[in-house]
Amino acid sequence: MTVLGQPLELRGVTLPNRIAMSPMCQYSAGPDGLPGDWHLNHLGARAVGGAGLVIAEASAVLPEGRISPRDAGIWSSAHVDAWRPVTAFVAAQGAVPAIQLAHAGFKASTYWPFAQERGGVPDTDGGWQPVGPGTEPFVPAYRTPKALDEAGIAAVIAAFAQAAVYAVDAGFQAVEIHAAHGYLLHEFYSPLTNQRTDGWGGDHAGRTRLAVAVAAAVRDAVGPDVPVLARVSATDWVDGGWAVADTVELARALFAAGVDLIDCSSGGAVAHADIPVGPGYQAPLAERVRRDVGVPTGAVGLITEPEQAERIVEDGQADLVLIGRELLRDPYWPRRALAKLGGQPHWPDQYARAF
Repeated sequence: MTVLGQPLELRGVTLPNRIAMSPMCQYSAGPDGLPGDWHLNHLGARAVGGAGLVIAEASAVLPEGRISPRDAGIWSSAHVDAWRPVTAFVAAQGAVPAIQLAHAGFKASTYWPFAQERGGVPDTDGGWQPVGPGTEPFVPAYRTPKALDEAGIAAVIAAFAQAAVYAVDAGFQAVEIHAAHGYLLHEFYSPLTNQRTDGWGGDHAGRTRLAVAVAAAVRDAVGPDVPVLARVSATDWVDGGWAVADTVELARALFAAGVDLIDCSSGGAVAHADIPVGPGYQAPLAERVRRDVGVPTGAVGLITEPEQAERIVEDGQADLVLIGRELLRDPYWPRRALAKLGGQPHWPDQYARAF
């Protein structure tokens, strides 16, 4: 049997295979962050297509935590009701529905990629005041953030915990904390973006304090049986920035705080990073964390071929592969991949006669 087709147990949940749909922003929510028909079809199609874990896009834990006015959210009971049809359908197809809990930090209040405008969204066009560890914007075209004070930091931690409760109530069987790509939690732990001198900055322990506090709060909020994942930027790809050795230390702390799997991505803290993008380029980062910490990891980034995904799991680089763009191109990639590798994927009865 293909190793990619083997189940993966995380706490009280068993993934039917080692293929996950990576969370990908759709910029298709309403102005209040509510998901709709697009999300049901987008996520549902990948569950029908055979992904064992389907992770909904970065969903803001607070209104001001959205990347753009079109981002999805999970900060109220209205969001719970809106997400329930999505999670019910995904689960009915045999996949595990999960959601990525996010706060965009100084990358908030920006235009979505297919808008005519670029840069920060002004208040007059539905924007808001972004926040961050300091007052430097990501790039000059973005809005200037307001530095979070102690009360603001406490509110962020509480919001992640409350969003996790809402997520479980909405039917999500796992949650992922977004601590990567230059968003708020990454902004705090990267030395390139955190110049604070208080207890939330300075050394490694101070800069990682927020990410670890969020992880502990989310674990407490969801209870002992719900898997908690964390996506991290394992390196900034910049001299003097966050490095994979730092990620190993962070992963140990996150694991101790109750995180079950480290989803290893990279970059995003600064716009000038020189990233060596290529097939599977981030898998070695997942391998390093898995080896040095002894925690399950996920590999993501230009994983497009079944044999490539199989090797990543078989060689022990990661326990899970997260597929992004290839699943946009082909929702049925997981079933095709497992069939090509000699597995026995179960096609839905509605489709089985075509194969």
